[in-house]
Amino acid sequence: MKTSKFLAWLAIAIGVIYFFIPLLGTFEFSLRMRRGEYSLDAYGSVFSDVQFQQTFGFSILMALFTIVFGMLLVVPTAYWVRLRLPQMRPVLEFITLMPLVIPAIVIVFGYLRLYNSSSYIPFTGSIFGTNVLLVMSYITLSLPYMYRSVDTAMRTIDVRTLTEAAEILGAKWPTILFRCIFPNVMSGVLSGAFITFAIVIGEFTMASLLDRPAFGPYLQLVGANKAYEPSALAIIAFAITWLSMGLLQLVSRFSKLAPSKA
Repeated sequence: MKTSKFLAWLAIAIGVIYFFIPLLGTFEFSLRMRRGEYSLDAYGSVFSDVQFQQTFGFSILMALFTIVFGMLLVVPTAYWVRLRLPQMRPVLEFITLMPLVIPAIVIVFGYLRLYNSSSYIPFTGSIFGTNVLLVMSYITLSLPYMYRSVDTAMRTIDVRTLTEAAEILGAKWPTILFRCIFPNVMSGVLSGAFITFAIVIGEFTMASLLDRPAFGPYLQLVGANKAYEPSALAIIAFAITWLSMGLLQLVSRFSKLAPSKA
């Protein structure tokens, strides 16, 4: 037992060292912009960059749209399949796993072929249409995480009983969905939302090929032309991801404690 415990802690220590030493090195290098002393000049340069503010704000806006429309797509679909079409669950799970198998560059090239300016639905013919196409792309990328988070939360509630009780009280389908189902799966929705936010903020391929001013292409542009700012941006991107994961753990913990408090 002592040997196995020692080996377990040794594996954890190796993992921590493997992960944190490069990160500490990146952070230390980001502080060297001022010759001969440590400073936060690289971070000040990044935050004062107008292009950083524009791209980061654009990615946050795209993330919000992706979360909202992804939630409106996934929750009713998962609810209806669980209530009326349980035999379709394996098919739906297979479909939602496809974005993990198909590379993002293949997905975006397919979108460009289908929705370019010469097609019947020319999404790429305008800035608004291209932004819509980008949100659709992000929704596709987030499907594996959003669907599983919502489906896991939906397993903890009795969907059929809730629906029948609401119907007995005279509730219509929109009322059942938004006042009975959504509040009970909110922990799953928030979990999927935080993961989606982290994906959208760092995504490069789709935003770059669609020529949109997102944060991912900005990271690549700065990394190719500057020395210290890319390290600062890497630390900022890590901090955003960790914050999303921390909020995810917080939501999961509160969702587990909620039944015991009730």
